[in-house]
Parts: sequence; structure tokens; C-alpha cells
Amino acid sequence: MQFQQLQYFVAVAETRHFTRAADVVHVAQPSLSQQIKALERELGADLFLRARGNITLTDAGEALLPLARRILADAETARHEVQELAQLRSGRVRLGATPSLCTGLLPDVLRAFHDRYPGIRLLIEEGGSHDLVRELARGALDLALVVLPLPTPSPALTTVEVLREDLVVVSSPDAPAPGGGRRAVGVPDLEGERLVMFRHGYDLRELTVAACRSAGFDPDFAVEGGEMDAVLGFVRAGLGVAVVPRMVAVRSGAGLRVTPLARPGLARTIALAHRSDVAPPRAARELQRMLLER
Repeated sequence: MQFQQLQYFVAVAETRHFTRAADVVHVAQPSLSQQIKALERELGADLFLRARGNITLTDAGEALLPLARRILADAETARHEVQELAQLRSGRVRLGATPSLCTGLLPDVLRAFHDRYPGIRLLIEEGGSHDLVRELARGALDLALVVLPLPTPSPALTTVEVLREDLVVVSSPDAPAPGGGRRAVGVPDLEGERLVMFRHGYDLRELTVAACRSAGFDPDFAVEGGEMDAVLGFVRAGLGVAVVPRMVAVRSGAGLRVTPLARPGLARTIALAHRSDVAPPRAARELQRMLLER
């Protein structure tokens, strides 16, 4: 049974005339008749009673007609849905990102994407790079913004560098400035400072702790275990200092003193990752393009 045969059958059933049905479906009448006969052979039953000037449905034809109409309607719905997705009028993008990127990089890009494609739903999942890589691998995300190098290298993922971002030290303006008030401080200057530290599994925690230990000391934590907003709030309250991305510090700068890190400083590389074996959906590819061109 062919889809085209069902189209011809419905046209004849509705017009009760082979020639007029052929005009409706834009095919020669002999071709239409041949396809109807082929459909009847396939089904093993006549669908029409043919008499001069009088075409009526048989019992088999009456049974097939609502089913054929439903199949044709479902096919039209499927075509419409696919066209909507192809033309970026509907659909979804599942994007994972570290909390600091949700605060710093994403708001402006997502606003521009939403303005251009208001019918696309954006589903955002926050997490550390390790968790996001796992979610990508199991197909729960289309794209993820992760910090390089990946915690566990994965040949099943493709990564494209998005940006390299400097880290800075933030502190409360009401507290003594880190490093004695110099315009830039080095990582060794953080020895003796009380740090407000992120929770375990946070990329920034691992990077900061590793840098302090490379400088010859273990950091002293005033508070630990927070997410980005909590860490910034604790710093504003004067509980300690924190090392955060420059983009976050600039966006959340109210009530914060921002001190650059002296060369060589600290930086992190942000990449956009997706599975190598599955092409991201069209909407996800468009968001990927906007992130890379921001």
C-alpha cells in the first residue's frame, strides 16, 4: 500500500468521479485508475462499485475511508511539524552550563537567541563540567558549555573553544583590600586571606585550590560550599574574598571591589561541547553559531 494510492482513493471517494478526482490530485485519469486497481489488488477487495455515471463505495471502501483520511492527516501534521522545526519556529534546545557561565556569558546570548527565535524553548541545566559531560554522553543535553581540560577526556565529544577568560579577586569595599591595596595581586598574596569557596565539584574551586597549592600554601576557607550567587553574597557581606571570572565580576559588580590578578594570573578556557556521533538539532546548531560569534 502506497501513500499516493490512499490520496487517489480519498479523492475518488470524495468526488465520486474518476476524472474529477484526477484533476484534484493533478494526475492523468488512466494513472489514477491504475493505482486504485493496484490498491484493490493489494487489499484483496473492491473499493468502488463502478457504474456509468455512478461511483459508490463498497463496504471495504467505507471501512478504509476514515482510516485513509487519518493517515493523510497524520502525514500532513508530520510534514508541518518538521517544517516548523526546520525553519526554527518551534522546538527546543537543551543547554548545559556551569553556574558562573549562566551568570556571566549566557544572559545576553540567550536573550538575542530568544528575540530571533521566540518559538524555541530553552532548557538550561546548571552543573559542573564533569556532570555536564555525563549528561551529554547519555543524550540528556544537546550542547554544554564546559571548562577545559575536561575532567575525564572523552573521545565521544567534540569541543570548540568559545573563550579564554581571566579570573579576578572580588572583595567587599568595606573590608581591607587584598594584597595591601595594590592594583593587582598575585596568587601568593591570597595566603592569609580568608576565602569564600565554592562547593566540591565546582570547576572554579578546583582551579583556585590548585593555584594556591602551586604557590606553596593551602587556602584558608571562611565559608565553603556555595553556588555563585551565594559566594558573591558572602563576599559582599565581608566574610572573605573569592576568585571569580571577570565576566561575572563585571555583571555582578554592585557592592564588590574587583582586583585583577597580576601576571601570569589565572584564566580558564570555555568550550562548547556536543556528542561526536549525533549532529545537534537545527535549533541547537543555531545557538552554537550565536555563541561562537558573540
